[in-house]
Amino acid sequence: MTHIPPPAEELRLLDTELWQLDARRTQLLARRAWLLAALQAQPPVAAAARTTVAPPAGPARTTVAAETTAPRVQNVLLMLGGVLLTIAAVAFTLVSWGHLGIAGRAAVLGSVTVAVLAAPLPLLKRGLRSTAESVAGLGLALTVLDAYALYEAALGGVDATAYTAGASAVLAGSWAAYGRGLGALRLPVPAALAVAQLPLPLWAVASGANPYAVAAALLATSAADAAVAPRAVVRAVRVTAVAGALALGGGGVVTAGSLAWTAAGPGAAARAAALLVFAAAVALVVARSLPKPGAARGLALAGGLLLVTAAGAPLRVSLPAGWAVPAHLACAVALVAAVRGRFAEPVREGLVRAGAVVHALALLWAAPLVVVTLLGPLGWVERPWSGVPSDARAAVTGDLPWPAYPVQAVVVLAVVTAVLVVAARQEAWGAWARTGALGLAWTVGMVLPATLRLPYAVGLVMVGGVAVAAAFLSVPWFALAASVPLAFLSLATQSATLAVLSALTVLCAVASRRPGFAPVMLPAALGYAAALAGAGGTAAHWQPAHTAVLVLVVPVAAAVLAARLGGRPAGVPVEVTGAAVALLAVGLAVTDPPMVALVLGLCSVIAAGTAVRADRRAVGYAAAVLAVAAAWVRFAAWDVTTPEAYTLPVTVPALLVGAWRRRRDPETSSWTAYGPGLAATLAPSSAAVWGDTHWARPLLLGAAALLVTLLGARHRLQAPLVLGGSVLVLDALHELAPFLVQVADALPRWAPPALAGLLLLAVGATYERRLRDVRRVREVLGRMG
Repeated sequence: MTHIPPPAEELRLLDTELWQLDARRTQLLARRAWLLAALQAQPPVAAAARTTVAPPAGPARTTVAAETTAPRVQNVLLMLGGVLLTIAAVAFTLVSWGHLGIAGRAAVLGSVTVAVLAAPLPLLKRGLRSTAESVAGLGLALTVLDAYALYEAALGGVDATAYTAGASAVLAGSWAAYGRGLGALRLPVPAALAVAQLPLPLWAVASGANPYAVAAALLATSAADAAVAPRAVVRAVRVTAVAGALALGGGGVVTAGSLAWTAAGPGAAARAAALLVFAAAVALVVARSLPKPGAARGLALAGGLLLVTAAGAPLRVSLPAGWAVPAHLACAVALVAAVRGRFAEPVREGLVRAGAVVHALALLWAAPLVVVTLLGPLGWVERPWSGVPSDARAAVTGDLPWPAYPVQAVVVLAVVTAVLVVAARQEAWGAWARTGALGLAWTVGMVLPATLRLPYAVGLVMVGGVAVAAAFLSVPWFALAASVPLAFLSLATQSATLAVLSALTVLCAVASRRPGFAPVMLPAALGYAAALAGAGGTAAHWQPAHTAVLVLVVPVAAAVLAARLGGRPAGVPVEVTGAAVALLAVGLAVTDPPMVALVLGLCSVIAAGTAVRADRRAVGYAAAVLAVAAAWVRFAAWDVTTPEAYTLPVTVPALLVGAWRRRRDPETSSWTAYGPGLAATLAPSSAAVWGDTHWARPLLLGAAALLVTLLGARHRLQAPLVLGGSVLVLDALHELAPFLVQVADALPRWAPPALAGLLLLAVGATYERRLRDVRRVREVLGRMG
């Protein structure tokens, strides 16, 4: 049982509990006051991490999530305050300055600047670092205004650019000393470094120096920044130094590069080259000290490009026109050869990449010569067998302009080829370097006849030799790429065309026996054989339609060859090539319908022969389509207008295929098996009946429709029953149409509405029974095949 004390005892217990609660509350309040005082004495960064003191217990209230922190709000307010004060100081200096005397001006600006610059000291002692930063920034801005005021008041006759250079140097040193003295501030030193970018370039401009001196000033300042950046501990100082080095260094490099490009003599080129060498040295020294391989590699790449540009500048002005690119390429080759084993891996790799970039740019410069040489022969398609050109260059160019400096371009191609041959010895670059060397060697062989302006026949022989060498020494694509321009070049004369096409056919056929060459060279051999057949027919003065029959020899050979290849990789390309040549034959014969029918029939025979193979049974459908198309074209050539002549050749094979499919798969729907074949004849014939005034077609169509309907009912097949019955009804309506018209004319005018009303009454009275009859018919049809 619960013990309930007497009232006096219970009152004593309650007083004791209340006293203990009051004592505990006093203790907690004292602790809270101490914590608040301790947090207020800490810097703002530490104060931002303090824990929010929970409010005393009370009724629950809704809290709204803060969108920013207290330190951020403090920084924003301090920044805005400093900006407003700076604006006020600028306005005072520019507007109210003239209302004061010299003493007043000096007193106001001096006292304000000294006071503002001294204010961060007590603020830092009290832990108000953000406030101290804001006030220090205001003080730095006031020093700039002091410099401006000094110039306006006492030094107005001094050159503005020179005064700005000196003032920026003084401000940079003063701000750096100020920041070092107040080591806790982060703003003065980066600001001093930013202002220190100005003195040297401005002094160069103020002294009237030439562009070389301005570029030197920019590069010297960039070098100083590059020296400061790796040693900077504070991130803001390091970022400022890097930004200054990149900005001024980029400006100096651009200026020196433009001077090197526009130099008119060796002396000017040498001075610009010295500037570029200095920039490259700075880049490489910094790259060696960078801990990150990626950054070191990129900076070394830039340094290597600068070295190549510097070395090539004097050569450009000393050599004849057109040799600038080969000279720079030679410098790049020397650079790549000189860095082997002399630098750390990232720096060495960056320098090698710089050489590779120069090689790529040189190849890009030589690309127009290659493009004209390879694409120019295509122009012979418009003027075949028009006569022997004067030389190999005339055979290549046609209407295209010949590029400038072709000999130098060939030299560039040869040099890069030699470099790739050397690089192919290294295991890391062997595969791609070997392929590149073969490709460039092939390119040199292709462009050399036109560059040297050799005779046309000699040029054909040299390009043919390149094709032969590529077919037996390199990858098949190079051989194919060499044979295509050779084939177009041979179109200049009839004899050259026949000889070259014959040689290319044999060459591709022989080269296809090499491992891995068949998927490329066999289709190429078939293509050249088709071209040879077409050229032979044209040389024999055959019409294109008759030449098409000769061209069909190639699809026959492709079908036989594909059957021998079986499932090898070359089988499908050979079949595709044969189909393309067959389509070409149809195109050649399109102007002569009887020949088109013959070509289509021969294509059907070729397809049927291909369908004999177990893995090409589906080609039988194509054979049937081609046979039908051949029949249709033949009927059209004979001016046959009877639709059944065109539809029955489709219906009979379609019905046979449908019966064969139903025998193999009894579940096949009759619509799938017999529907297309029946519709192919019944639909056009039904349409033709209504325009036929004779009795033979309606009679034959009705008999055929009746037979189809009876067969459908006998074998319980939907498609024959529905299609045959529908056509039979339409045929009967066609035969009864004249009598129906006579009956309609004989009836009085009120009879049709009366008959329609009676029909509607009959249908309405027997509606339910008619629905049951329709459902029964639908169920019967549904049970059919």
